[in-house]
Amino acid sequence: MNAFSEACESHSNEPGSCPTQELLSRLGDKWSMLVILALARADHNRLRFSELIRNVSGISQRMLTSTLRYLERDGIISRQQFAEIPPRVEYSLTQRGADLLTPVKALLDWVEANWPGIKTTRANYDRANSTD
Repeated sequence: MNAFSEACESHSNEPGSCPTQELLSRLGDKWSMLVILALARADHNRLRFSELIRNVSGISQRMLTSTLRYLERDGIISRQQFAEIPPRVEYSLTQRGADLLTPVKALLDWVEANWPGIKTTRANYDRANSTD
């Protein structure tokens, strides 16, 4: 039994609850990792909502709000509201979010190292499976 199945087995008394699957699904969605990476690249790992919108190309305000809430709920980011006029809200990586950057960097390094081969494999597959 590997670590992934052990994590699910230990929660088998909770129907439909596999923490590994749940978290990987959350972190692997279309926007979460892009938000985390935008915060990681920012000064002090901190950005305002409008800065996140500009840094995460294509995300809508509604989707960014939803993504930020999920990441805050999981303790990956924190939200700080300042009592100013107009109100200012900043989002930053928590220690848990900063710790997540280590395996994310490893994944990004893997993608960078393997991307040329993946592009070639895709092109070969597409040629072999073309319906032309």
